[in-house]
Formats: sequence, structure tokens, C-alpha cells
Amino acid sequence: MIKVMLVDDQNLVRKGVRSLLELSEEIEVIAEAPDGIEAIRTIPEIGPEVVLLDMRMPGKSGLDVLQQLSSDGTLPPTIILTTFDDDEMVLAGIKAGAKGFLLKDVSLEELVGAIKTVAQGGSMVKPAVSERLLKGLENMHTEFSSLDRPDPLTERETEILRLMAGGYSNKEIANSLGVAEGTVKNHVSNILSKMGVRDRTRAVLKAFEMALL
Repeated sequence: MIKVMLVDDQNLVRKGVRSLLELSEEIEVIAEAPDGIEAIRTIPEIGPEVVLLDMRMPGKSGLDVLQQLSSDGTLPPTIILTTFDDDEMVLAGIKAGAKGFLLKDVSLEELVGAIKTVAQGGSMVKPAVSERLLKGLENMHTEFSSLDRPDPLTERETEILRLMAGGYSNKEIANSLGVAEGTVKNHVSNILSKMGVRDRTRAVLKAFEMALL
């Protein structure tokens, strides 16, 4: 069972997401928080394996939560719950350490799949949504730590980067390609190094921004 915490100021949203997750035998909702202040206090105490986080909340926002817990070294794998008009906030959240994002009208299958992916070390940066987000990068002034042209990727590294963009974990990529998981980890490390970024999510976003995929 993957232990999940919900953070959203809208009670109906929390209850709706909880009701969805209760239909899955693989997920257990262990806590809820109605605001960022409660989230910052509770998350380190209970140690959820995955957090589903709203970004726009009164008091402390989802971005505040990400930045505070990331600074403290207590940020679990976190998925942003977003709406179509939250592009700039989502990008800021990813820069602050979120592993990806989902729209609030997500299906049960997509939600459970996303939770399992980030719990296993993957990211949820879906190409269709990423491209829409990245179209606005020039106007958002939310540059990533490295926007220079990366060193050329090998054919295999590009293949793995495409699978990373689909949200697949190292284990799933290894199974898909018929190689050892350690081999995939080495390729991912090389990709991050060549692209000058710190994590998989930023690598995928940068790849789309630079039209590498």
C-alpha cells in the first residue's frame, strides 16, 4: 500500500480525490490538510510516500509548501493538482521540487498510475501538457537553472528521455528496453549531466523547451 496525503483547501476536492483513491487496493490516504500551514507541519511528522498538492491556497500556498519542505530536506515525492490556468504556478512548483502534475479532473486509473510512478522514483511530465506549458515559458520569466544547448545525447539516451517524458520509472524503462535497471540509472545520470539539470522532471521540460523530443 502506498501511503498518500492530500493537501487542498477545497473540502469537496479532497473528499472527491479520497473517494476515488478508496476504490484502489494499492493506495491508502493517511492524512489530509486544508492549507499549506497544516501541510508543512504534518508532512514531516507522518511521512507520506506521496503528496497530492493544490497550489493556490490561502495563507501558505502549495509553492510555499514545496519550497519549505525542500529546503528542510523533508519533501516527499509530490504531485501538483492543477487546473488549466495554473501554468506559471506549475512551472514554479516543478522548479521547487514537485515530481509532476495532474489536472483535477483526472481519472482513477491516471491518478493511481501517477502515484505509483512517483512513489517508484519516476516523474509525471506528460508530453501534451508539457508542450502547452512550455509555449508560455518565454513570457513567464521562470527560467530553469540551465537553458544552454545541452551536449548531444546518444540515440539510446534520447530513447530513454522519451520514456522519462512518459512518466516511466527506471525499472519500467529497463523492462521495456530489456536491459538492467542499473544500466538505465547510468543513462539517466548521463542525461542529467549533459543537460545541466538536477532531476528528471527538469530534464524532460528542458528537452521539450529545446525541441529535443
